[in-house]
Amino acid sequence: MLHAWSSYEKYAWGYDELQPQSRRGINQFGGLGATIVDSLDTLYIMGLHEQFTKAKQWVATSLDFNKNYDASVFETTIRVLGGLLSSYDLSEEKVFLEKAQQLADRLLPAWNTDTGIPYNTINLAFGYARNPGWTGGASTLADLGSEQMEFIALSQRTGDPKYRIKVENVIQQIRKNFPQDGLVPMYINPHSGHPTTSRITFGAMGDSFYEYLLKVWILGNKTEAVKQYRQMWEQSMEGMMSLIRKSAPSSFTYIAERSSPNSYTDKMDELACFAPGMLALGADGTTTENARKYLNLAKELARTCYEFYRSTPTKLAGENYLFRQGEDMIVGTPYNILRPETVESLMYLWRKTGDKIYRDWGWDIFQAFETQSRTESGYVGLRDVRSGEKDDMMQSFFLAETMKYLYLLFSPSSVIPLDEWVFNTEAHPIRIIPRDENVSHAPAEEGNIVLPTNAQGRLSQRHALAEIKNGIKARMIRQKRIHGSQ
Repeated sequence: MLHAWSSYEKYAWGYDELQPQSRRGINQFGGLGATIVDSLDTLYIMGLHEQFTKAKQWVATSLDFNKNYDASVFETTIRVLGGLLSSYDLSEEKVFLEKAQQLADRLLPAWNTDTGIPYNTINLAFGYARNPGWTGGASTLADLGSEQMEFIALSQRTGDPKYRIKVENVIQQIRKNFPQDGLVPMYINPHSGHPTTSRITFGAMGDSFYEYLLKVWILGNKTEAVKQYRQMWEQSMEGMMSLIRKSAPSSFTYIAERSSPNSYTDKMDELACFAPGMLALGADGTTTENARKYLNLAKELARTCYEFYRSTPTKLAGENYLFRQGEDMIVGTPYNILRPETVESLMYLWRKTGDKIYRDWGWDIFQAFETQSRTESGYVGLRDVRSGEKDDMMQSFFLAETMKYLYLLFSPSSVIPLDEWVFNTEAHPIRIIPRDENVSHAPAEEGNIVLPTNAQGRLSQRHALAEIKNGIKARMIRQKRIHGSQ
């Protein structure tokens, strides 16, 4: 992490991302300093307080959202808004919450559609929102269904319900046409709320919708007010079972894609390797039978995802894989851009099972990154995992997610304990705030998440509980906030 961060700091400070081979910065997110904001909580969790402080100062003095730039609502939410909220929860520095609210206010016009289902892009300076032409004017499922955690958390911390109301309405709209098998097509018309395709995927453009159904339930303390999210998620998991296939001859389990009601594609994205971790996380809070089913499937899928890495000459996974009878799997799209999904799932499975094999697999993947991706000036992806040809990009999520999940895989489970924190889809941990069930519910709409008016006080109490041991040096007191209250 220090090598990645110091390289960015030296060659690309203030830019969104570093091009390590060219040793220069590049802006692909409007110049919002994506790597800085994405890395804040990783730096904090790892105890790199000098680097965290410099990054915080940049946020306070240089992070400006008044950009004439068409931003992805999804990417800006999960990377920047999520990074700011997580940094606030960890450090209690108010500047992060203030910046988070400023950004969210600029994103909100994206939800101004006939149904309230958001457009995918918005101009941060002028508030003009639209969908790209390549979707045929539709909103993608992952984009419309992966802001709920961040906006609900923002309402909890500010006491302003408008953010929560916007994103919860989206789920209400999806529920109106929610299919019996819980599998929602990847393109939705934001004006009618109806799908414009029949294609189903747990990979790109579908994945995190299903992830957030589960995680909003966890963020809401698994209470009655968020029960619908858990119910929708379990319905979707039953549907996912219909997509499960086995390869031959080695019986690798994979999630196929459905292109039409009776047509399937034997292809799985590395992005879909978030699913084993999601299933392991979802094994709590259900029936014994379902828990066993989810955990067994998680283990089988994790084996496949590890094989994505193990089976190539570079020991790094391609972007997706094709499954053919008699051949098991072959690399489809051959690039690797330092993605985190497999190590994310290994972290969850290690914490759930304690089986050392998940640490062993994670170590193998880490060593492959060190061998193939490390350069003198940071880390790069591979254009082709079969040849080892390098690209020239250090993705911000490598620092936000891949490094963080690897670190947590080899850390005690008391570091960011999963009964107190829940990760957004960019690996930014959001603290679960206790709910006060006696608070009046407004607006009184089915499934609304309602916040205690004293949420901020409760947040501070939770942080204080983690610091009750006396005689610890000030630096260690700050670091203690990320550990469990034991």
